[in-house]
Amino acid sequence: EYEARTGRMYKPAPPSARRKNIEFEPLSTTALILEDRPANLPAKSVEEALRHRQEYDEMVAEAKKREIKEAHKRKKIMRERFKQEENIASAMVIWVNEILPNWEGMRATRRVRELWWQGLPPSVRGKVWSLAVGNELNITPELYEIFLSRAKERWKSFSETTSENDTEDAGASVADREASLELIKLDISRTFPSLYIFQKGGPYHDLLHSVLGAYTCYRPDVGYVQGMSFIAAVLILNLEEADAFIAFANLLNKPCQLAFFRVDHSMMLKYFAAFEVFFEENLPKLFLHFKSYSLTPDIYLIDWIFTLYSKSLPLDLACRVWDVFCRDGEEFLFRTGLGILRLYEDILLQMDFIHIAQFLTKLPEDITSEKLFSCIAAIQMQNSNKKWAQVFASLMKDNKEGDKNHSPAPKS
Repeated sequence: EYEARTGRMYKPAPPSARRKNIEFEPLSTTALILEDRPANLPAKSVEEALRHRQEYDEMVAEAKKREIKEAHKRKKIMRERFKQEENIASAMVIWVNEILPNWEGMRATRRVRELWWQGLPPSVRGKVWSLAVGNELNITPELYEIFLSRAKERWKSFSETTSENDTEDAGASVADREASLELIKLDISRTFPSLYIFQKGGPYHDLLHSVLGAYTCYRPDVGYVQGMSFIAAVLILNLEEADAFIAFANLLNKPCQLAFFRVDHSMMLKYFAAFEVFFEENLPKLFLHFKSYSLTPDIYLIDWIFTLYSKSLPLDLACRVWDVFCRDGEEFLFRTGLGILRLYEDILLQMDFIHIAQFLTKLPEDITSEKLFSCIAAIQMQNSNKKWAQVFASLMKDNKEGDKNHSPAPKS
C-alpha cells in the first residue's frame, strides 16, 4: 500500500536499528529493574544509591515470596481438585456397580450413608435423587405428556382469546391464567440468569416452561408459586424431561414443601417454631441476638426453603445440599439453615436487623462446601433427647390440643 501511494520502495530498517527486546514480557513480578538517573539529572549520592538498592532488594524478595506463596496455593488447589476427581471416580464405580443394583438393601447402611454425605457423583446424582424421592404419586411419563398437552392447549387458548367465557371453558380462572402464563414466563427468565441456558432461546427454556406448565395442570390446587422454577431447573439439569417432572411433582408433595407452596400459615409457623428450638440449642448467643432485634426465621428461611437453597447457594454446593436432603428429608433443610448461621455467626453478631436481613438474603459467593458442611456436621439435631421429628410432632400435638381448648362449648 505504501509503495502504490508513494511510488517508492519500502526499505525496512536494518536489524541493528530495531529494538532487540521488542517482544520481551516480564515473566513474573520479580522482573523489576533498578536504573540510575538519566544523564541530564544529578547522580545519586552513595547513601541514596545504597538505600535504593536495599529497597529494590526488599521489593524483589517480597515479590518472590508472594510468587512462591501463590505457586504453593495453586499447587494445593490442583492437588485437592485431582484428589476430589479421583474420589468421585472411585465413588461412581461403587454407586454404579454395588449400590444402585441393590438399592433397597443398601440405601440405609452406614457405609452408603457416609458415602452419600460426601456428595453424589454427578453421573449418578439424578438416578439417586429419583430413587430417594420416590414416586408415591405413581406418575408415568404418559401422564406427564397428557398434562403437558393440556398446558399447551390452555396457553394456545389464552393467546387466542381474552374473553372470560373462553377462559372458563378452558377450566382456569383469571388468576390461574396469570399464574400459568405471566408468572412462569417471568420466573423462567430469572432462573439461574448467569447460566443463560434457561433464558429465551436457550436450550432448556422450553423444557422448563413445559415442566412448570404441566405441573399447574396436574396440581391446580397448588398452581405455580415463585421459587418452583429453581427446583424444576435443578432437576432438569440432572434428569430427563419426564423423570424431572415425576421427581418435581413428588418432591412438592412432601409435607414441608406442600405447606410452604400452599402457603399454609399454620404449618409454616410449626416449622419455624421447630427450627427455633434447634437454633437456641445450637447457637444460643446468636439466637438471643436475633431475638433482641425481633428477627424471625420467616425473614430468611422462606427463600431458602422455597428454592431448596438453589437460589441462595452456588449451584454445585446447592446440589450437594440436595444430595443429603434426599437422604435425610426435610430435617436437613433446617439443619443446613443452622449450618449457614453457624458459619457466619461471628459476622452476624456484629450486625443489626437490616444488615442481617440483607446478608442472609444474598449470601457471600465464596462460600465453600468444605466449610459449610463442617458447620452443618457440627449442628446437633437433638433437643432434650428429642429428635427433629419428635419436636415437630410435639408442636403439632400442642396445637391440636390448643384448638380443642379454644373450640366453643356445645349448645345444650
